Amino acid sequence: MSAPFDWIIENGLFFDGAGSSPAPRHLGIRGGKVAEISDAPLPRGPETQVFDAAGCWVTPGFIDMHTHYDAEIEVAPSLSESLRHGVTTVVFGSCSLSLAVGTPEDLSDQFCRVEAIPYDIVRPLLEARKTWETVTEYFEHLETIPLGPNVASFLGHSALRAHVMGIERSLDKHVSPTEEELTRMETILREALDAGYLGLSVMTLKWDKIGGSRSIRSRPLPSTYASWSEYRRLCRVLRERDRVFQGVPDASTKVNAILFMLESAGLVRKPLKTTIISLMDLRADRLIYKVAGFGARVFNTFLGADFRIQALPEVFDLWADGMDLVVFEEFGAGTAALHLAEEADRSRLLRDPAYRARFRKEWTSKLLPKAFHRDFNQSEILSCPDPSVVGKSFIQLAEAQGRHVVDVFLDLVAEHGSALRWYTVMANDRQGPLEQIISDPAALIGFSDAGAHLRQMAHYNFPLRMLRLVKNAAREGREIMTTERAIHRLTGELGTWFGIDAGQLAVGRQADVVVLDPAGIDDEVERPHEAPMEGFPGIVRMVRRNPRAVRAVLVNGRLAVRDGEVLPEVGTQPGFGRLLKAQDAASLPA
Repeated sequence: MSAPFDWIIENGLFFDGAGSSPAPRHLGIRGGKVAEISDAPLPRGPETQVFDAAGCWVTPGFIDMHTHYDAEIEVAPSLSESLRHGVTTVVFGSCSLSLAVGTPEDLSDQFCRVEAIPYDIVRPLLEARKTWETVTEYFEHLETIPLGPNVASFLGHSALRAHVMGIERSLDKHVSPTEEELTRMETILREALDAGYLGLSVMTLKWDKIGGSRSIRSRPLPSTYASWSEYRRLCRVLRERDRVFQGVPDASTKVNAILFMLESAGLVRKPLKTTIISLMDLRADRLIYKVAGFGARVFNTFLGADFRIQALPEVFDLWADGMDLVVFEEFGAGTAALHLAEEADRSRLLRDPAYRARFRKEWTSKLLPKAFHRDFNQSEILSCPDPSVVGKSFIQLAEAQGRHVVDVFLDLVAEHGSALRWYTVMANDRQGPLEQIISDPAALIGFSDAGAHLRQMAHYNFPLRMLRLVKNAAREGREIMTTERAIHRLTGELGTWFGIDAGQLAVGRQADVVVLDPAGIDDEVERPHEAPMEGFPGIVRMVRRNPRAVRAVLVNGRLAVRDGEVLPEVGTQPGFGRLLKAQDAASLPA
């Protein structure tokens, strides 16, 4: 006779995460695994806990394939802001950044300015807690943390390159790695893949700059200095092992995205799983999502590639404090201002007539490539010590004052610094193109950047916003895709492509389960808030909260979230999330 179930989730509409049609089912969980899926009620033992999911959807836990939780996991391992939205697996080590190898100073200088994370918290944290030296030891360290969701990781190429070459040499455009250094990079990458890393992440976009106070400040990340032959050499290792090549193309020119597609092609060789960011309907370029999607489909269909573009199923909006926003790194005058860490120094620069002329010329240039729209019509001032400007756009102020909008903007930033808070939308503001993007077979749904850009982005609940988009279209008589297909895109499709034990509910699989109330997937999932950040004293971040939507979340068969609130034992007790390794995929239950 079988042992009693630990949990029974009964009466819910069951989605398996593989795209099968939903059906009413009862789910029995034992020992952290799905033990039975039945259309008949399941027997209860004296210790069995029961959750009545009548009227709800029962789905696999969602997967967030692109986060920057590398630092946050060290101080707040519950990763509560993702978990409360039903995300039970997160992937970090993205965009060439990871904490796997390197010194605390080098890692902090690479990580904090790029991802808008407090340097004065992260560096002391790493200096106090970093006990690992190798990629294997880093994974061993992660396995000692009381994780909330499951975690998986890439090895970041910037961290690897700086570790092998030294930070100064890795940031010198006149220096290429020696043969010995290239061989050592390959050796470390192989060690990482043996340990279970998903693959390698690289960066070719020069927006992302080194922070800190050393002479290397404001140089682009180490990965941007690599030649394509260096990437290709490391990709040979990934191709041998069927692992993933994650990259950030040059979003300004957009041209080198073709090199990622070519690297993935497999006509006369094994295809390379390759994913880049991001498939978006940019306000600065309304055609790019069509061109990128078409190119990906051509390469996958006719050139044997396995190429995917990460995409968010929602409006891509941004909040900024003064000029503290990564899109200002796209052009030289913006980088010059952000190079100055002290607001007083930055304020003096912004008042300099020569600088203002340069900023205005670059901001309004029709020739400089861009991903950010640089349109002050598309702005709203949210807060400022001068209340007369709140609720207005910069262009409205300029028209009222009879001045150029760039001068108005620079005056306000020079005067108020980060106390000037404003909002804009970068992409995905049109319904039709957004629906095309999430339906594109070359898209992977995700790219939340969770754990980074804390006061600038709020994409933690993207799975719920995807389901709302699909649900609203169905209510209007239009089917973007079925609900089961949408859930598959957010769960099983990602788990299978990345080769990790996550995203499906089947007997023998880990019981990562979400109970959703479809009535709660409403306009509230779009509403932004600011909330204190666990583990980062005095820091608040942009979030969206929707407790009506998420009735319960179980990780590894343990209740972690009830009615949108993370339980206090999550992040303090072991037994919830675990480290997911790529080689686990070979032993998954059928």
